[in-house]
Amino acid sequence: MDIKGPNLVKGIHLEGLRVLGNPEEFAEFYYQQGADELFYQDVVASLYERNSLHEIISATAKRIFIPLTVGGGIRTIQDIKDVLRAGADKVSINTAAIRNPSFIREASLKFGSSTIVVAIEAIRHDGNYEAFVDNGRQETGLDVFEWAITAESLGAGEIVITSVDREGTGAGYDIDLIRKLSEALTIPVIAHGGGGKLSDVKEVIEAGKANAVAIASCLHYDFISKGISVDLPGRKEGNVAFLESGRKSFNNIQSFSVKKLKDYLLSQEISCRP
Repeated sequence: MDIKGPNLVKGIHLEGLRVLGNPEEFAEFYYQQGADELFYQDVVASLYERNSLHEIISATAKRIFIPLTVGGGIRTIQDIKDVLRAGADKVSINTAAIRNPSFIREASLKFGSSTIVVAIEAIRHDGNYEAFVDNGRQETGLDVFEWAITAESLGAGEIVITSVDREGTGAGYDIDLIRKLSEALTIPVIAHGGGGKLSDVKEVIEAGKANAVAIASCLHYDFISKGISVDLPGRKEGNVAFLESGRKSFNNIQSFSVKKLKDYLLSQEISCRP
């Protein structure tokens, strides 16, 4: 769940963010549908150098009883304390980890590895994958696989890998990227970026060897198609053209619910919480 100000937003290649609605309404719906975890990302945190999701997380944690992971703008031990105090169960770090790798070790020793998730934004160049920061805008020169192995050695408990090239396109996950990363690490790898239909999720689990899958567009557009969301706290903040157009889907992305996805996976003999 990408958050900008008070709104849930969604883009393509992490850019061109369009407002979709009230994140609290989406979160409660996904919880009722059987989601295993919610991942909140403050997409403008790098710009303001702070995470501003505390109120949203606090409100969500009072009504939803599954793990909440929060990322964006988390740079210090105090930032982690503040987010956990607001109701998060885990934190995701990217920029701060790359700029100061020892932050991973410090945080994991303080809060436990299971609390510290390292997010990696990957862009492919000539067959190689480079880690980026700032929503895929700023290159780092780091090889994705080398950086992921380093992050694990420093105490990261999970890796969330985003294919910036595929993100928001519905073109399917980057199986080569996910598989190589999964084979290189012993900690869980969460695949993100590119899911557009049910079979994409099956493929990234079976062929990509992902331990878990993070999904946005397919679920968000399913929610919108049901006409459930009516409250938009920040209607004047951001690009609301998609909502005002009355469209219920986007390009080649197939919308489906968490329940439908889990029913499909179970029918394919892929283990998940029913």
